[in-house]
Amino acid sequence: MIPATEENQAAAPRVPDLSDPLLHQRGEAGPVLARLRREEPVCQVTRADGSTFWAVLSYELITQVLADAATFSSTGGMRLDADPVATAAATGKMMVITDPPLHGMIRRVVSSAFTPRMVLRLEETMRTISVEVIEAALGQDSIDFTEVAARLPLSVICDMLGVPRADWDFMLSRTMTAFGVNGDDGPEQQQRVATAHTDIFLYYDELMRLRRKEPQEDIISALVHGRIDGRPLTEEEIILNCNGLISGGNETTRHATIGGLLALIEHPEQWRRLQEEPEVLPTAVQEILRFTTPAMHVLRTATRDTELAGRRIKAGDMVALWLASGNRDETVFADPDRFDIGRREVNRNLTFAYGSHFCIGSALATTELNTFFDVLRQRVARPELTGEVRRMRSNLIGGIEHLPVRLVPRDR
Repeated sequence: MIPATEENQAAAPRVPDLSDPLLHQRGEAGPVLARLRREEPVCQVTRADGSTFWAVLSYELITQVLADAATFSSTGGMRLDADPVATAAATGKMMVITDPPLHGMIRRVVSSAFTPRMVLRLEETMRTISVEVIEAALGQDSIDFTEVAARLPLSVICDMLGVPRADWDFMLSRTMTAFGVNGDDGPEQQQRVATAHTDIFLYYDELMRLRRKEPQEDIISALVHGRIDGRPLTEEEIILNCNGLISGGNETTRHATIGGLLALIEHPEQWRRLQEEPEVLPTAVQEILRFTTPAMHVLRTATRDTELAGRRIKAGDMVALWLASGNRDETVFADPDRFDIGRREVNRNLTFAYGSHFCIGSALATTELNTFFDVLRQRVARPELTGEVRRMRSNLIGGIEHLPVRLVPRDR
């Protein structure tokens, strides 16, 4: 290790590469984002390969950009390091990388699936799965909580899409491989990821054929029988949007659950409050969403020359909005690095983004978290760490890939 000296400290870049996954894995990003948020809330970042992007770090400026889809487009991709070929192929077809008005048309088709009966069914699924996975974990000497947390969101999304329960385990394994981030980008891992995506696509194809003949109250049926600007959706549009829903819905809820439990372990007074004051659960969930911010950034591309906080941004420039920074903005959240489940202003958090792309599954994800932590507080006396926590190597997902814990059962 090179010792810190005045010379090498002076050589360090004023604006570090915020896209470096190691910066986030080592937990070093928070202080850097806080400093830049105060000193230069819109700053240009130079990456190791010489390419650049703009980083937007304050709550006010992030919401300003997200509210202006005409100037800052989603069609260039939603994240740094996205495959440009895949992005170009999905633009205008996949809701998350499509701008208004087409974005709104796709969104309305998906939203039409959320009938009162479907929502009630999903809430029953949430309660059933939460009880099952927590009861199975109780009393074991040690479990990897990341595996426990993975089952609820995937089960709910499968139910929402119309995947029969007998196939949920298959979709869980395929999705974890296809969308997981583990730092391994070797050829063997690339092949495993490609195979998993193929398996998922083939499954969607079969499910589409079934739902064309026998529609049900699920999103696949809504997409198969829906229309955009007077025409039916293509099979590619249906598959891409199912993929986007299963990826986005799984990642946010899973990592908020994992990070939320770790926060409650590290702040035992907050765990006790959650047990003793059940009425605080809704604000606790919002605080977990703010504090963990699973999707650390979203990307936009400037459609024209513009100015933001005095910085001149050119058409075609990439603009990364660091939601993880906005959720720790001192001008919006008092003492933002404090984990406080009674926090009131937290309802303004940016975890589900803002504007026309505000997460379509936000209400569902919030209900999942409310349900899971309600079951947890009722059945668990205390959660305990049993080993070393390992964080993900990613510049997109602020998550934990290994959380060994013991869930001590509560006396009944």
